Amino acid sequence: MLPDRLKSIFRSPGVREESSSPFQGKSGREREIVSDRQSRGLEQFFSQIRDLSGLSILDMGGACQDNINFITNLGHRITPQSILQSVDETFGGVTDVDQSNPGQIDTFLKNNLDYEPESFDGVLLWDTLQYMAPALLSAVLERVYTITRPKSYLLAFFTAEELSHAAPAYNFRILDRNRLLLVQRGTRTPAQTFNNRSLEKLFSQFESVKFFLTRESLREVIIRR
Repeated sequence: MLPDRLKSIFRSPGVREESSSPFQGKSGREREIVSDRQSRGLEQFFSQIRDLSGLSILDMGGACQDNINFITNLGHRITPQSILQSVDETFGGVTDVDQSNPGQIDTFLKNNLDYEPESFDGVLLWDTLQYMAPALLSAVLERVYTITRPKSYLLAFFTAEELSHAAPAYNFRILDRNRLLLVQRGTRTPAQTFNNRSLEKLFSQFESVKFFLTRESLREVIIRR
């Protein structure tokens, strides 16, 4: 067997495993897989606010110190919301039936997206939308449209494996204006999968939608309000 030092040499560049913080998923204990990569979508997102300051950014991936530091160092305000955690707590699962209850949807919106109209200049959606069934997703996007200002930008990620029954569960950490650290902790079942055409339909009320396909079989989507 190779010593640990030699094993690290032969690993693919930009990808490493973290065994110190295993993820307890439905399939059992899994190692963290960490990927440092370029992100065209992130680059586009920050290019729109590059020369501005004092903006309000909503981060739907939850509180991440890397993201908080990066956004605030640019002179902007960041509001974290742990959307997927709240999906699980509110609906008790990811089935279409669970996420179609109007009362629970109203509770979810009140607990997570109860902001004044046009409160935000940008939203980091990350991969949260693909884990919402149609009724919940429609309500969330309607609220996001309301709480963002005209000409603001949204960044979203979707699995490109349209027939997949499980997608990598990522945490997204901002390293630079065009670089992300993707921390995979197990897998999660998407409530829906999308192709480019269905994503255009999903964001039809927004002004524009642009796609980038990445090596992790992710679609990066930049949306203009």
